[in-house]
Amino acid sequence: MEQTFAIIKPDAVERQLTGTILARIEAAGFTIRGMRMVRLTKREAEGFYAVHRERPFFGGLTDFMSSGAIVVLALEAPDAIRKWRDLMGATDPAKAAEGTLRREFGSSIEQNATHGSDAPDTAAFELGYFFRGVELVG
Repeated sequence: MEQTFAIIKPDAVERQLTGTILARIEAAGFTIRGMRMVRLTKREAEGFYAVHRERPFFGGLTDFMSSGAIVVLALEAPDAIRKWRDLMGATDPAKAAEGTLRREFGSSIEQNATHGSDAPDTAAFELGYFFRGVELVG
């Protein structure tokens, strides 16, 4: 079993898609080991996305991610990182495969409904960022 990190982004939470996305996560065979609804400060968003600090989209991304509530998740499944990325689809909803979350619920590259870890080290950092000191349900 592998764990990964996921976010239901502000655009999806605002459009009341949280329950729909959670149902799709469970239907895909994931076990939710941790879940919290939070509202990031700009500083917290900058810390989470620090790896992108020098990128031109950093300011817009951190503004967006601190613009409303998000749902952070610790997901578990065999090959969870790849499986979650497949369920999410490509970053650009217009290029995402039919049936993926981003294709169905995303409106732009930035407002694409979900986030997910891309590698084991990223998952470890991201899970620790939001669930540090919190025992995940096992």
